[in-house]
Amino acid sequence: MLYRVSRAIVRFLMALLYPFKSEGEGHIPKEGPVVLCSNHISNLDPPLVGITTTRQVYFMAKEELFRIPVLNSVIRRFGAFPVKRGAGDLKSLKTAIQLLKNGKVVGIFPEGTRSKSGELLDFHVGAALVALKGKAPIVPVNITGPYRLFRPVKITYGPPIDITPYLQEKANMKTAKQLTERVMEEIRSMQNENRE
Repeated sequence: MLYRVSRAIVRFLMALLYPFKSEGEGHIPKEGPVVLCSNHISNLDPPLVGITTTRQVYFMAKEELFRIPVLNSVIRRFGAFPVKRGAGDLKSLKTAIQLLKNGKVVGIFPEGTRSKSGELLDFHVGAALVALKGKAPIVPVNITGPYRLFRPVKITYGPPIDITPYLQEKANMKTAKQLTERVMEEIRSMQNENRE
């Protein structure tokens, strides 16, 4: 109940300040585990993803945010969990995998940091590993900004990437890298379409 009410409030504020257009939400499976992989251009990306999906999204968020007393409490209630950037954080990976095994939606920004130019940065393989271990399809997400007051922002959800072909072997760094490259290709293609 708290999540739905808060989501409605945030949606109203975002629509007022950053009129957004959302496409392809229907690509997100209505049930079962899903990993949403998005490019990352602003701190407003997680709220935008959260308000344009009907299912609750559990976000991997940088641990620094959890050191801020009030914000820590708020984002935890929204289902966010901390991840240490710059190093393999096994605890956060296990948390994400368990959420998927429980049929939840996990949101990850594979770039690991915001891209100031809007161009894709190299993706970390963590999102792919989580999807493979959790046996969850990946829905690529592209956010087209920049965020400017009263200027439109666009978020696009692409068709789910079936990870079955990547499960033929035991999930390892090789298959994770291949899947990561596939996700990058899909998001880059979506970006090119938005530029046309």
